[in-house]
Amino acid sequence: MRNEPNLRVEKFRDNSNPNMKSSYGVNWGWFTIIRLGARLRVMSSGVGEDYGWEHVSVSLYNRCPTWDEMAFIKNLFWREDETVIQFHPKKSRYKNEMPFCLHLWRRIGQEYELPPDECV
Repeated sequence: MRNEPNLRVEKFRDNSNPNMKSSYGVNWGWFTIIRLGARLRVMSSGVGEDYGWEHVSVSLYNRCPTWDEMAFIKNLFWREDETVIQFHPKKSRYKNEMPFCLHLWRRIGQEYELPPDECV
């Protein structure tokens, strides 16, 4: 993730819920981002770091985020030289606690093997 303080996300921090407050400058917390008329609800969790993962979820009230919206969020929270992934696990591992929500993940300290450039 980007170094802290991450000033790119700071203007979007949403501390309106007293149970979900996060400190100035940290990468984790709740963020409300209005982009091209869409209200993106973003949660960046510090919990995953205990397991070796960085995690950000993105949701809207009435639809799933688009590719462009997810790429925008990726660039807010991670550097250009970091690969971030979205999993599609086997059905037995599905969790759907929030409709219209997608997740971005990055394994801390690990690079991902990617397909050859000509295949992408």
